[in-house]
Amino acid sequence: MSFVAIVRQPINPSDILERVGSEEDGANILFVGVVRNHNDGFPVKGVRYEAYEKMAKSVLEEIVMEARSQYGTDRIATVHRIGDLVIGDVSVAIAVSSHHREQSFLASRYIMEEIKKRLPVWKKEYYLDGREDWTQGATPGSPQLTEPE
Repeated sequence: MSFVAIVRQPINPSDILERVGSEEDGANILFVGVVRNHNDGFPVKGVRYEAYEKMAKSVLEEIVMEARSQYGTDRIATVHRIGDLVIGDVSVAIAVSSHHREQSFLASRYIMEEIKKRLPVWKKEYYLDGREDWTQGATPGSPQLTEPE
């Protein structure tokens, strides 16, 4: 029941959330990543995401399958946008539903962290001062992700 896509059109978070959920679930969550107006102290006016789409979709499917296995839910929808985006545009949306909230939160977090590490999508930022720069992926310091008990 999982859904994965790499898209060029705007992402509607409500549409992604509607792809998950069941009467047996007590938790439906949605993570929405948006383009922010700064990076490393410099004002940003927009970004460009580029990808080898077939490979990116395959890797995203692998990540979602891992989350399904580790966190015990197959009700996951994940979409990543590529192309030119402006401040406030949705770049990624992850919806997860499960019996209990912990599963949904952990699965969503796992997917986002793995996207940052492994997804073959590259980001170029356009700064207000006219500079352009490809950014390096980073994994934030975070607690170890674990399976629910």
